[in-house]
Amino acid sequence: MSLSYVRTEMLPPAEPPISERGAIRWMRANLFSGPFNSILTLLAAYVLYQLVSLAWPWLANGVWSDANSMSDCRAIVTASAGPDASGACWAMIRERWHQFIFGFYPPDLWWRPILTFGLLFVALAPVLYADNKRAMSRLCGVVGILTVLSLIGADGFSYHTVLAILLFAGLTAIAAIEPRRLLIVTLLFPFFALWMLWGGSIWGPITALLGFVVLVVVYGLVAPKLGAVMGASTGFLAACLWWLFLQTYISTAWQALLPFGLTYVPSDKFGGFLLAFVIGVASISISLPLGILLALGRRSDMLLVKTLSVGFIEFVRGVPLITMLFVASLLLQYFLPPQTKFDLILRVVILVTLFSAAYNAEVVRGGLAALPRGQYEAADALGLDYWQAQRLIIMPQALKISIPGIVSTFIGLFKDTTLVSFVGLADPLRGITTIVRADINWKGIYWEPYIFVGGIFFIVCFGMSRYSMYLENKLKTDHR
Repeated sequence: MSLSYVRTEMLPPAEPPISERGAIRWMRANLFSGPFNSILTLLAAYVLYQLVSLAWPWLANGVWSDANSMSDCRAIVTASAGPDASGACWAMIRERWHQFIFGFYPPDLWWRPILTFGLLFVALAPVLYADNKRAMSRLCGVVGILTVLSLIGADGFSYHTVLAILLFAGLTAIAAIEPRRLLIVTLLFPFFALWMLWGGSIWGPITALLGFVVLVVVYGLVAPKLGAVMGASTGFLAACLWWLFLQTYISTAWQALLPFGLTYVPSDKFGGFLLAFVIGVASISISLPLGILLALGRRSDMLLVKTLSVGFIEFVRGVPLITMLFVASLLLQYFLPPQTKFDLILRVVILVTLFSAAYNAEVVRGGLAALPRGQYEAADALGLDYWQAQRLIIMPQALKISIPGIVSTFIGLFKDTTLVSFVGLADPLRGITTIVRADINWKGIYWEPYIFVGGIFFIVCFGMSRYSMYLENKLKTDHR
C-alpha cells in the first residue's frame, strides 16, 4: 500500500466569493465599508430620493413644443397631467435659444461667431496637444464636422458652409501631416477673431499685427547688445508707439486704397455665451503670461520691480471684481484723451485680465516656492543666465506644480463673466434671462433659463477640469 501526499495535478482556478467581486465588492469597499460610512450612504440615498421624487414630476411633465407662451405651457400640462400638476416649460428655450447663445447678434451674420468658435479649437489644438499628432487631427476633424453642421442649421447650405468645409479639411490635413504649422493659426487667430466678430476693415487687425512684428524686430536688434530685458522693454515701447500714432493712419490709407471688410457689428449687439466666451477666452489667454511675469517680479531681487509687483498684486487681490468692472464702465474713460472711443467690452477684458493675472501670479509663485534650491543651483552650474534658467529648468517645473491652481483660477474667471451684467452687458445668466422673463409671453418662468445656462457653464468648466487632470497625469514624472 502506497500513499501519495503530493498532488500531481493543479486544481483549476476558482472564482472568488460573490462578496469579493463585481458590484457587491465595490459597494462594500466604497459605500458600506464601516458603520459610519453605511449611515452616510443611507442618509445620502434618502436625500437623493426625496430630491428626485420632488423634481421628477416637474421634469416629466415638461413641454418642449406646441407652446409659444407660458400660458400655452400651463394649458398643455393641465391637459396632460391634471389641473394640480406642474411642469417645466422648455419651449422657452426652443423659442429663445439664439439669445442665450448669440445675444442680439444679427441673425444673418451668425455664421461669423460659429466659424470663429470652431477655429478657436483649431488654434488651441497645438497648445493643448503639443506632441500628440493623432489627438490634434481628431480634434480638428470633429470640430470641423460640428462647425459645418452648425452652419447648416443656422444659415443653410450657403457659400459660408462650403468655405468652412474647405477650411477645416485643409486644417485637418495640416494637423495630420505637419501639426507644428498649426501654430501659425494659433498666432493669427486673435486678430482673425477680432475681425470676424466685430467686422469692419480688415486692415485694422493687420496693422495691429504689424505692431507685434515691430516688437519682435526691435527686440532682435536690441537684445543681443543690451540684454533680454532692455530688448523686450524697447520692443514693447516701439509697438505702443506704432499702435498709438501710426496704426490708424496706415490702416485708413490701406482701406482707401484697397477697401475690404465685413459688416460692422457694435459691441452692444454682443450677449449671451458669445459675450462670455469673448471675455473669458481673451482674459484667460492674456492673464497667464502676465501672471507669470508678476510672479517673477515679486520674487525679483530688484527693489523697484519687486515693489511694483507686490503693490499691484496686493491691490488687485484686495478689491472686488465688481468694483473693477464699475471702474472699467464709468471711470476709465475719464483718464483717456478727449474724443477717445474705448469699447466697453475691451475695457472689461482689460480689467478682468488684470484681476485674473494677480491671482495667477500668486498661484505661480507658490509653484516657484515649491521647487528646491538645488534646481536654481543646477541652472547656475550649467552656466545659464536668468531667462534661460527660467525657460528651460525653473518655469516648466513650477507650472507643472501649479496646474490645479491655474485651472481653478480659469474656471472661476469664466464663471465671473456673468458679473458683466452689472455694467450693462447682456451676460447669459442675468442679462439675457432678465430680458426673456420681461417678455409678456414668458412672464412667470423662473427655473428653466437658469438650468439651461447652468448646464452649459457646467459642461465648459467640467471640460477644463478634465483637461487639467489629463495634463497632470501626462506631466507626472514621479513614481508615487
